[in-house]
Amino acid sequence: MMIQPVILSGGSGTRLWPLSREYYPKQLLAPLSDRTLLQSTVCRLDGLEGASNPQIAAPLVICNEEHRFLVAEQLRQLGKPPGQILLEPVGRNTAPAATLAALHAGAREKDAVLLIMPADHMIREESTFRRAVIEGARLAAQGYVVTFGIVPTRTETGYGYIRMGDALGGQAQKPDDLSPHASRLTPYLIDSFVEKPDITTAQSYVDSGAYLWNSGIFMVRASVWLKAIGQFRPDILAASEQAYRSGKQDGDFYRVDKPSFTACPGDSIDYAVMERLTGANASPLTPHASPLTPHASPAEAAVIPLDAGWSDVGAWSSLWEISPQDTDGNILRGDVLAEDTRDSLLYSEHRLLAGVGLKDIIAIETADAVLVVHRDRAQDVKEIVGRLKKQGRSEHQIHRRVHRPWGSYEGIDKGERFQVKRISVKPGASLSLQMHHHRAEHWIVVRGTARVVRGDEEFLLSENQSTYIPIGVTHRLENPGTLPLELIEVQSGSYLGEDDIVRFEDHYGRK
Repeated sequence: MMIQPVILSGGSGTRLWPLSREYYPKQLLAPLSDRTLLQSTVCRLDGLEGASNPQIAAPLVICNEEHRFLVAEQLRQLGKPPGQILLEPVGRNTAPAATLAALHAGAREKDAVLLIMPADHMIREESTFRRAVIEGARLAAQGYVVTFGIVPTRTETGYGYIRMGDALGGQAQKPDDLSPHASRLTPYLIDSFVEKPDITTAQSYVDSGAYLWNSGIFMVRASVWLKAIGQFRPDILAASEQAYRSGKQDGDFYRVDKPSFTACPGDSIDYAVMERLTGANASPLTPHASPLTPHASPAEAAVIPLDAGWSDVGAWSSLWEISPQDTDGNILRGDVLAEDTRDSLLYSEHRLLAGVGLKDIIAIETADAVLVVHRDRAQDVKEIVGRLKKQGRSEHQIHRRVHRPWGSYEGIDKGERFQVKRISVKPGASLSLQMHHHRAEHWIVVRGTARVVRGDEEFLLSENQSTYIPIGVTHRLENPGTLPLELIEVQSGSYLGEDDIVRFEDHYGRK
């Protein structure tokens, strides 16, 4: 049996602002560890392969256009090249993404079992998760559509719930035997999915022992998924098939066809398929034309209870709850001093952050924004992000340091008709051959060697040397060395926006 990890790397993580931004979202961050959430997800199955365990294919990552180079770079840093990176031109929720994954896996692996995982979750006890995956693969191979339900550790109104039905495999255990801290991996049929409840209803769910949190992690054979989505949402299957078949390989990425995928309806895996397989009104799957081997028996929805220190890192309060705390209940990261402070999260990226007499406070410092919020109101950070959007500000989209496939740039100073940036170019990388209609640029090399194209000229610059690029002159900056190239760029002119770039040639396929 082959397991195909499918990593869904979309979303912007607005509740983790200001660390998470639209162009650099939470799955690409490492808020409290050495690995980013995406990297941790990719490594979550390490150690699973063995003589008696399933084979694991190289990960299939589904992300959007804006994040493609960041995702590729993070996998390169791990030394884990992806099997493929599929690019969605627009977000259409998880059901179309799963359909693209099933079409792709079916074209390369004979009816692999898809393990669909969001890229922005944390799981502390990964060995427990791997045991659950082995059990899930066994069920998926039999034709079940499997999800993993998180054993509740508290009364929570921010998650959907799953009500367990009968135990599978001849188990005598009933759902109400499941204690709040159980670590059993007994699978159950799914009785029903329940929307986010109010506090009283949520407490009754937790007290009953018959409900689990909906994790959004799934396992299903590619052919079973295509059969299910074709029966319940043929419009999603038709649009996804057209988008995939009309797509094309572009370097390290596979671009699905934009018009076809834009026309695809958006829906979640839960709504599109899972809820239609559960409870008294469940609809068994009927045969459906598929490029893969059809499954002989009707599919059913199953859930495996999982108690492995899971979190969707949906807010700063979630991060505080799942992270190691000091004796005062604090989490302190960066240049932080805390005096008479308890049960708080203080995070600094650039400056000294000091807290005095605080309790249940979250304070996050970045180069261009500072957030201070009570832990009980952490979910409301999204309201600030909404206000930034309405005001036309950029702090919800980008950090002061902006990542590019060739390296990064960071704003240092800005005034009327000028701005100053610090630019870092990776070894062997180069910016596009370009020109600007409204600005001139001065470059001063502070580290490394630069190869410069300026009009018809080509020359090298070493440390402490500089050059000037007049308005309207075609130019390119390249790092021919083995060390990072760092320089200071001073822009001057009537308009300094990033959209004042005319590209003539680009190694990364950007327009």
